[in-house]
Amino acid sequence: MKNIIIAGPGRAGKTTLARKINEELNYFVISVDKLIATFQGAYPQLNIKLAWRRRKTTDNLAPFLGHFLGAFSSSHGVAYELNLRVHAVKGNRFVLEGGHFNFEKILPILKMYGVEELKDNFFLIGLVQNKKTADEFFNDFRKYDTEDDWTYGFDDDELREYVSRDAIPSSRSMTDHLVKYGFTIYDTSAEREQVFDKIVEDIKSKLV
Repeated sequence: MKNIIIAGPGRAGKTTLARKINEELNYFVISVDKLIATFQGAYPQLNIKLAWRRRKTTDNLAPFLGHFLGAFSSSHGVAYELNLRVHAVKGNRFVLEGGHFNFEKILPILKMYGVEELKDNFFLIGLVQNKKTADEFFNDFRKYDTEDDWTYGFDDDELREYVSRDAIPSSRSMTDHLVKYGFTIYDTSAEREQVFDKIVEDIKSKLV
C-alpha cells in the first residue's frame, strides 16, 4: 500500500476527500495546514505561518516535507546511518493533504531516501476547480466558509477581489505544477461527491 498525497488550491475539497479516504480505506489523515500551525507555534523564527506569505511559507516548509515523506516512505528504510525500518508499522499508511507543496525543493531531498519518482511511492491526487466562474467561486465561499476559514470575515468586495486575484489563478497554476510531477488531476468544480467516489474507486483498483 502506498501513501497518498492530495494537493491543490484552497476549497477544492482536499480535506473532505482525505476524510472519505480515512473512513473507507483506513488511511491516517495528516493536514499540511496543521503542520504549518505547529511550526508557527513552536518555531516562529522559521517563518512557516498560515495566512501569511504563501510562497515563502511553501518554500520554508519544503525541506521538512521532503525529509518527512522520505523517512516514512523510504524503500530501504535507512537514512543518516539510522535504521528507520525497525520503526515501521506494517499497514500503517497516511494521506497527506494540503496546498503548500514545492516539489522542486522536495524531490532532491526524497532522492536521499531512495525515492526517485513521486509516483513510484505515492498515490498522487490533484484537486482543481478550473471549470468554475468567478461568481460560482464567490457563492461557494459564502456557502461553505466556516469560522475556521481565514476568508470567513471578508466582506463581499474583499472576497470578490480574492477570487479574481488569487483563487482562480491559483487553480490554473496549481494544475500545471501538479501535472509536471505526475499527479492525476480531478476537477471538483461540479458534482464533487461523484468525483470523490471515483477517486476512492481508482485508489481501490490500484490496491488490488
